Amino acid sequence: MKIPVVRGVIDRRILVNYHVDPSVLALLLPAPFRPQLTHGVGMVGICLIRLKRIRPTFLPSCFGISSENAAHRMAVEWDDNGTVRQGVYVLRRDTNSWLNSLAGGRLFPGIHHHATFAVKEWADRFEVAMRSDDGVTSMSVCGRRGERLPVSSVFPSLEEAAAFFRAGSLGYSATPTPSRFQGLELRCLNWQVEPLEVEEVRSSFFEDLCLFPKGSIEFDCALLMRGIEHEWHGKSDLCCAAEVRPNQPLQQPGPASQLSRC
Repeated sequence: MKIPVVRGVIDRRILVNYHVDPSVLALLLPAPFRPQLTHGVGMVGICLIRLKRIRPTFLPSCFGISSENAAHRMAVEWDDNGTVRQGVYVLRRDTNSWLNSLAGGRLFPGIHHHATFAVKEWADRFEVAMRSDDGVTSMSVCGRRGERLPVSSVFPSLEEAAAFFRAGSLGYSATPTPSRFQGLELRCLNWQVEPLEVEEVRSSFFEDLCLFPKGSIEFDCALLMRGIEHEWHGKSDLCCAAEVRPNQPLQQPGPASQLSRC
């Protein structure tokens, strides 16, 4: 079934980003994806997004729904009839909405795992924690609005970081079929990004030493977006011949434990 164009407001979006050794990241990506490099490293992270008034474009905003969502994603590129495309590969999606969880693959692409979110927000401070119902994915981040990126970030400026992540508006989600990926494009009608100065961040996935050996991954930066009018546009599935790369773990859209090399 074709996914309808969906419209709403990004009430709050936090992008928690890590830079990673591209050779390590390559082992976690299914064909046809490969790491998209920036300043010689790969980029992965978690998109924590609260959506409001989400509904098909033919419905008024009063019929919209709200939800908290998390997506574990990786910046990738792939070949498309001789052209190199860029976007994100979404390994896993979690949501507090039972509707999103039950309608995954129809209203939104990919499998949506149900999760519990704990959110505290002030004018300039944010605390978001998530734990999936299946108990295998958890994360938390605490921070406040900042003025600049960390000195350890690979991005020399906020403008360059914002441009990099804005270009990754096309995402492909894992499905139960290893060689098929569902596509979704985010079209923001306004775009404003602020640095988020992170005080503490934890991730059961990115701290898994079986997936990311010590020294292969490091927190890079976090970005904050609020009050963004937007639309989600479904894209044609991306399909490829099933391929297992040397030393590549079995790819599944579920728990991180299914990717473990230990």
